[in-house]
Amino acid sequence: MMADQSADLIVIGSGPAGQKAAIQGAKAGQTVILVESSRELGGSCVQRGTIPSKTLRENALRVKNMRLNAQLANYKLPEDIELNTLINRLSEVLAAHDTYMRKQVERNGVTCIHGKAAFISPHQLNITRVRGGNLVIEGKKIIIATGSIPRKPDNIEVDHEHIFDSDSILSMLYLPRSLTVLGGGVIASEYASIFQALGVKVTMIDRYLRPLGFLDSDLTETFVQAFEDMGGTWVGNSKVRRVYWNGFNAVITELDDGRTISSDKLLCAAGRVSNVADLKIEQAGLTLNEKGLIEVDASLATAVPHIYAAGDIIGPPSLASASMEQGRRASSNALGCPLGAMGDLIPSGIYSIPELSGVGLTEEQARKAYGDVIIGKAKFDEIARGQISGTQNGMLKIICAPDGEKILGVMIVCEGATELIHIGQMALITQSKVDIFVENIFNFPTLAEAYRVAALEIIGKRSARQHVF
Repeated sequence: MMADQSADLIVIGSGPAGQKAAIQGAKAGQTVILVESSRELGGSCVQRGTIPSKTLRENALRVKNMRLNAQLANYKLPEDIELNTLINRLSEVLAAHDTYMRKQVERNGVTCIHGKAAFISPHQLNITRVRGGNLVIEGKKIIIATGSIPRKPDNIEVDHEHIFDSDSILSMLYLPRSLTVLGGGVIASEYASIFQALGVKVTMIDRYLRPLGFLDSDLTETFVQAFEDMGGTWVGNSKVRRVYWNGFNAVITELDDGRTISSDKLLCAAGRVSNVADLKIEQAGLTLNEKGLIEVDASLATAVPHIYAAGDIIGPPSLASASMEQGRRASSNALGCPLGAMGDLIPSGIYSIPELSGVGLTEEQARKAYGDVIIGKAKFDEIARGQISGTQNGMLKIICAPDGEKILGVMIVCEGATELIHIGQMALITQSKVDIFVENIFNFPTLAEAYRVAALEIIGKRSARQHVF
């Protein structure tokens, strides 16, 4: 079929992975077409996820802190408060971000087409345009970066009025009095803690004993404790049999053990799946694996040599930061541009209340790989800045090899953990000994001092162990 337009590189999706892939291709001197199905750039990450949820989180923190400082102000949210008043300036922030991205795309000479893409053949795509009409485009190289969509369990009917998914939860008109959250992953944990901080009575239900099972157990236990201290209810090790709106005033959740939970609204956060339903990847010679993902090799190439994929569509870590780098690398690899090795020390950042972040091995992983590791902990209620700022329900943890010198991982739970983790990340990347945190001076008072406190505990244990042997 004769193409209406052609380019050296076609990128499908303008989220974190797609946007970086397109810009990288343009900077390499190639002609680039960027296809985005919605009217705005940025994908779900920007439009329905990261920016709206983090905006709500900032106001939830303000409300939480106002309640904690009751001696200064007896703060209470008004009844029936509209949710959009708690996500203030969102439209301005999204518009500014869209303008910034659009200018960057235009400045680099990327052609942006708004419409739904579907493969016709391995090199050609049919675009059903947003404003109507079809367009056939052809690319020498193609990068799929269409992201993910909420997974829909068979036994739960999401109606987006009473029962929501992670894309629609912030479309509620009013802040509910109670909310049931199904799931124990990142999205479930973030929204559960945010709404609980706003004073909503939140019940979090998951089939596993603890949420966020991929994290260090000290972090998850601290998170659950903080969630319950705010008034939330964690129901672990439980399976949901049925969820339904009773037609009157509540969403009913029935568990396999016979218990029922009633709430005003419900969020089904049962994970996300690859967004390829309309892409017709089989026309390009591609299939999804058993996990519903597009498989790629170390260079991010798919089974079809000229087609690459990046971001949520290829699976974990499914972080915006990692997706950006994957997009850049997929583009560089597709076009034969030289690249250094991609670092595998990617920090996790979970914007719950409190924040959770880790880099390297968890204690469980380290013990399995190294045996009798040495652990150092610093609790923020024992750090001056923690007392000053009220950051007391948190900790910093350093995991060291049995020699008490090699750092294997750093885990942090506290407000600001996603910023603080980068100190540990740099120590891991440079292969510094744990002594670096003691031999150098930190500002006082800061939360960063916790690195020194945790390192001192490790050095003390190392010295005791050396004397024994």
